[in-house]
Amino acid sequence: MTTIKMVKTTESESKYTDLEKMSVSELLENINREDATVSLAVKMAIKSIENLVEAIVAKMKLGGRLFYIGAGTSGRLGVVDASECPPTFGVDFNCVIGIIAGGDGAIRKAVEFAEDDQQQAWKDLKARGITQNDVVIGIAASGYTPYVIGGLERANTEGLVTGCIVCNSGSPIAQRAQFPVEVVVGPEFVTGSTRMKAGTAQKLVLNMISTSVMIKLGHVKGNKMVDMQLTNNKLVDRGVKMLMQEIKADEKTATDLLKEYGSVRKAADAYRRLKTELCMK
Repeated sequence: MTTIKMVKTTESESKYTDLEKMSVSELLENINREDATVSLAVKMAIKSIENLVEAIVAKMKLGGRLFYIGAGTSGRLGVVDASECPPTFGVDFNCVIGIIAGGDGAIRKAVEFAEDDQQQAWKDLKARGITQNDVVIGIAASGYTPYVIGGLERANTEGLVTGCIVCNSGSPIAQRAQFPVEVVVGPEFVTGSTRMKAGTAQKLVLNMISTSVMIKLGHVKGNKMVDMQLTNNKLVDRGVKMLMQEIKADEKTATDLLKEYGSVRKAADAYRRLKTELCMK
């Protein structure tokens, strides 16, 4: 019997050849031309992303967490998105967790064959006390990474909500995810280099997921990051300006309130309570 092997779009031949003969200008223009197609591919997947976001919000309102699992570039992108949620939205560091095959050392250096262990992802998730209220999203450009396949399979068995972000159609990972997101960006400029268009697509989708989830969980008011952590002078200055606008106060009042309460939301709420109490006297 003949086995039909699925063609991976992510591995298909580049539309360009003789790259080494191109000028720097030609290289940059052609890379940019390919990058311009990524947002259109993401747009085609918006409904799938919406379904996944709705499922995540429902679970996180019950106290659940969001886990990203992946290997290589995909794993690193998950770790980056997870690490940006606490300072941006003021959530706990255990709210969104990125796990990369091979452990944190693999963020900087590739760990040989780490992505090929189909049992390890669930072990990594269990080590972080995963529960049925949590959501697991597998990230893999190819859609074939064993580490991610195994993690999603076990998560499904344990009754968790699962999703994925992949860049091939009909991949094993998409078939195992309850809420698959497939963003097919086509051949890479450098054949098979999925750190390029596929990685950009995954980053865009991760931005959309985490930002939409945090907005729906109440961590943004109007268009402001009212729960952001004030971890440097730039953010403190931004917080002061946000608070001045929010409560119509002068700079000194806003600065003092922010220093006392530590976030724009808490400072604004405290100011309004104080005004209400004074009005009632």
